[in-house]
Amino acid sequence: MNKPIAIATCPVDESLLESLNDQVEIRYAQTTNRRISLAEQVADQLAEAHIIVAEIDLVDKATLAAAPNLQLVISCRASPVNVDLDACRERGVPVCTTPGRNADSTADLSFALILDVTRRVTEASMWMRSGQWKPEDSGEPYRRFKGPTLNSRTLGVVGGGAVGQRVAQRGLGFGMEVQVYDPFLTQDRLPKGCTIATLDHLLCTSDVVTLHVPLLEDTIGLINEQRLSQMREGAYLVNASRAAVVVQPALVRFLQDGHLAGVGLDVFADEPPAADDPLLELPNVVVTPHIAGASADVVRSQTKMVAEIISAYLDEAELPYRAREDLVDFRKVDAAAAL
Repeated sequence: MNKPIAIATCPVDESLLESLNDQVEIRYAQTTNRRISLAEQVADQLAEAHIIVAEIDLVDKATLAAAPNLQLVISCRASPVNVDLDACRERGVPVCTTPGRNADSTADLSFALILDVTRRVTEASMWMRSGQWKPEDSGEPYRRFKGPTLNSRTLGVVGGGAVGQRVAQRGLGFGMEVQVYDPFLTQDRLPKGCTIATLDHLLCTSDVVTLHVPLLEDTIGLINEQRLSQMREGAYLVNASRAAVVVQPALVRFLQDGHLAGVGLDVFADEPPAADDPLLELPNVVVTPHIAGASADVVRSQTKMVAEIISAYLDEAELPYRAREDLVDFRKVDAAAAL
């Protein structure tokens, strides 16, 4: 009997999949543009595929049409933003994910943004590199770049999933008072030392607010003008979840008028953002190019889950890590919804 064929187009630790070689043929395909349809890149291989394992390459209607034998899609992401979930439902093809694969990496980057924007690290570095530190006033940077000490400040974590809980733990390590908003969590499921809070209370009382929610109908535009106005004057906001969670024009206004002291962003409505994006022109905004999950450790983590999913598929058992039915495809979000 012929073995099912799995096509993997994303980085995996091949050694962790070797135990499956007797049951499934895993083919590793190279793609040149990982943000376009797989049908435009490896159509010849899709014709035989029973399983697709992809991270960024788009698994869209064209991909499904080119893969008549397809029985399973594995998106190596916490949220399968590269997969047309509606098209897979119509075909009856289950979609699995690799939740938490980069939770620690994303939490690290999120806290790096918190430290950077509050202590003005990037701003001070650029100022120094530009030759503005003069010997006749060696104390100028001490006066210019003062920022708050995190100890005893309040950290508000919006979204208490794998990433949010890890960010909360890091905040506790810095001696912060940590409160978490998540409508699906109860106090007993939070890290010890954290408190549960309503979103209104969290926004009104936090010195730093960090966002870690999935993209759902209810989270698009969650942080809008009214909610930004609830934040403490001089507070900081960090977003390493999805750009559409925050209404960007309102965010720009609250930064320009000084209500917010600073913002750290790893996600943008358009990636890459336009050169004239107003967020890139503001000195109190720290930006990184969507690199929260950029860690070599993530590959090993996601491969372990891929192996678990494929093993369940081969055993005809219940598939672990099935994609949530209420997730919103970020490519289908009307840009106006977050403006």
